[in-house]
Amino acid sequence: MDYEELLMEKTAWYYYLENMTQQKISELLGISRMRVIQLLNKARKDGVVQFKIRHNSARRMETERDLIDVFGLNDAFVVPTNPIPENNNETVAKAAAMYIQDRLEPNAFINIGYGDTPSRVLNNLANMAENPISVVSLTGGVRYYLPNTQSNIFNARLYLLPTPLLASSKEMAEAMLQEASVKEVMKLASMSPITVVGIGGITEESTVMKSGIMGRNDFLLLKMRGAAGDILCHFINKDGEPVDTDIEDRLISTPLSTLKTLKNVIGVAAGKSKVEAISAALAGQYLNVLITDEETALQLIAVKRASLEEKSERIGGNNHAN
Repeated sequence: MDYEELLMEKTAWYYYLENMTQQKISELLGISRMRVIQLLNKARKDGVVQFKIRHNSARRMETERDLIDVFGLNDAFVVPTNPIPENNNETVAKAAAMYIQDRLEPNAFINIGYGDTPSRVLNNLANMAENPISVVSLTGGVRYYLPNTQSNIFNARLYLLPTPLLASSKEMAEAMLQEASVKEVMKLASMSPITVVGIGGITEESTVMKSGIMGRNDFLLLKMRGAAGDILCHFINKDGEPVDTDIEDRLISTPLSTLKTLKNVIGVAAGKSKVEAISAALAGQYLNVLITDEETALQLIAVKRASLEEKSERIGGNNHAN
């Protein structure tokens, strides 16, 4: 073994196993930092250093790729499913906050939607941010965007729609939407490079039910009309199409048509009870990115593939009949 190979192995050992910096190795071996970089590159190329991704990590990466391919997403981020179901939303929210922080440019605005998971994302993001982040609400309902009691350091500037989420009448909602302060916040939303939305299911555990905004009779009506879930409190059917109810007329929320024009719309949602709702949101093409847990992701992929197979068989049967 010649000197070059010995030096390469020693450099790789110090860097990967001893966790030394390139500068420290440079000083220790008496060579330049550029020489250290060259030796590390050669070690990878020659197979002296080999990388093996853990099986679980590789499986999640494959699931992310499947989500992107099957649903036509720009990106997906899948985290391990928390073994404690009630903690799963927090796990996914933390992952979303880290994902966003890595992509957030200084002084940029972030649009945040209504819901438990987006609220958790906001709290995690504001607590980990080094500099204040500017947050724009996409719906009315001021209290849903305020920091929770666990937030000791809430590093955010909030630009909130000064209205309730649901007005008492259609006329009241229309009047509120004409207010200058409301229009100003909505204009800010159109300039934000990142938008974060939650996806609600049609269950008693949904935020709109638990918060008392809607009652069981409202949900019963929505189910009868084919609602599969909601985005920004706009209820949609399994194909992602809006469900027509008087709730829509009284809602103070960014329209779904506007949501489709916003940049980098990140859906953050997880759980068995939300699979149908997330599928509907994906069918409506409201999302560019999905952040969820592994079990939910696998169910989404299975449902979509089963749907495609059923559609293919139906088309094949019709062609054969003709």
